[in-house]
Amino acid sequence: MSFTAKVSSVRITSRKMGMLADEVRGKGVNEALNYLQLSSRKRTAGVLFTLLKSASSNANQKGTVDIDQLFIKELLVGNGTILKRFRPRAKGSAFRINKRTCHVSVTLAEK
Repeated sequence: MSFTAKVSSVRITSRKMGMLADEVRGKGVNEALNYLQLSSRKRTAGVLFTLLKSASSNANQKGTVDIDQLFIKELLVGNGTILKRFRPRAKGSAFRINKRTCHVSVTLAEK
């Protein structure tokens, strides 16, 4: 049985989120949560930590699942919408700044 949780439009680039997601993919839930608490990427790790806690709470609420036996079966990070902002530049021109977002989904399963 698998349990999922998703978060959309996080104001972190998918490249930064993907680097941290690669580190915890395939690990047990408790091991991944400990890794994220001690990570140097605090903002990115905080989003993944909250998402993993949500998925494990979903598993706990469904019923007969041992939380210690759960592992991260699938952790997907994809591009979200891009917020386009403009800054003034020389001679009346403008420069576009892309503020990127990402979507993250996690699937937990029992060993």
